[in-house]
Amino acid sequence: MTLEGAIRARATAESVARHSYGKLVAFLAARSRDVAAAEDALSEAFAAALQKWPQEGVPDKPEAWLLVVARRRLIDAHRRRQHGQHVLDQLGLLFDPMAEDAGPRPIPDERLALMFVCAHPAIDRSVRAPLMLQTILGFDAATIAQAFLVPAATMSQRLVRAKNKIRQAGIAFRIPQRSEWVGRLGDVLDALYANFTEGWSCPTMDDPRRQNLAEEGIWLARLIASLLPDEPEVLGLLALMLHAAARRNARRDAQGDYVPLELQDCRLWDEEAIQEAESHLLQASRLQAPGRFQLEAAVQSVHAARRLTGRTDWPALALLYDALLAISGSPVVAMNRAVAKARVAGAEVGLAELDELKHDSRLQHYQPYWAARAELLAGAGHLSEARAAFSKAIELEEDLAVRRFLLGRAARLCDADGSA
Repeated sequence: MTLEGAIRARATAESVARHSYGKLVAFLAARSRDVAAAEDALSEAFAAALQKWPQEGVPDKPEAWLLVVARRRLIDAHRRRQHGQHVLDQLGLLFDPMAEDAGPRPIPDERLALMFVCAHPAIDRSVRAPLMLQTILGFDAATIAQAFLVPAATMSQRLVRAKNKIRQAGIAFRIPQRSEWVGRLGDVLDALYANFTEGWSCPTMDDPRRQNLAEEGIWLARLIASLLPDEPEVLGLLALMLHAAARRNARRDAQGDYVPLELQDCRLWDEEAIQEAESHLLQASRLQAPGRFQLEAAVQSVHAARRLTGRTDWPALALLYDALLAISGSPVVAMNRAVAKARVAGAEVGLAELDELKHDSRLQHYQPYWAARAELLAGAGHLSEARAAFSKAIELEEDLAVRRFLLGRAARLCDADGSA
């Protein structure tokens, strides 16, 4: 075993884990009917790869190699646990490489099918979407925790407990009947949006994996819309994603500097994507069942209207955030509502609303809260407090371009105050 071989083996394994983990788990779970066992078997296969590939060389098709090993682990586990015809049927399903072509599937994408499985009513609702993100889409607990505004340790504990419950309660892989889809839909949409947002958070989209996450989110939303065309929240989520994707080219200027939404050049927005988003949102509104994603898409629609009117309708945004807060109770929505109301009624009004959130632990490490607080404090003339809030926002921000923008805002504040 050479050092070069070991490095290549580890790099290949990491690449497959990043790009194909969810697909491999979904493939295995679709045949074993056991989500937890599929994940365990795949973990063992990766461990075997790190042991064997440095000695034997990386296989030409590493995904296929991992699947073969994982299937063997599943077969061994079934043999240890069960006897009789049932296990023989299971083993046949696992062993048959053509099993996926045995007939039409109600959900024609294994990852999406497994997401509906993870929304099983026996699994605690607070962990269903995080479980999808980890088990199917390959996110780590820290990334999931950021998306749901909880500490990483807390999220990790929730996921461990959920998997233990799946094992102990014997919750098996079973694609739900069509009549069950709607009851599980909300959790699936939450996971899809978190998946899209993780990809979207790479503003330059120069990371192929992150770009793939954003594009994959839109693709899966389109698929669900084709399966459930009369579900307005699916259309709302699709509209929301498309509005966000439409602004991709305007989020950085020619020098790579961050450009906030209200300063973006509308001419750089993708008109075709906006028009498609508006069409989906209109179709959703005709179904007369408003929900979170429709309202969030409506917020983005108001921002998109600036390309036609030359201004942002802040009163309309404040009203939409009122409705969204009543539905979601989200502190992030409350924060955005405070910013919108500040644009309508003044910084002090918005700041008073933000003050009601300052003890919410979910926002203490959320950079946009501190950036919004800094801007409103500055607008209200509380300059020393604004500088402290800018410092906190800068400390929390990992994107270098956004950090430069915040540093520039803080520097201008100091210049205006005449202080260092």
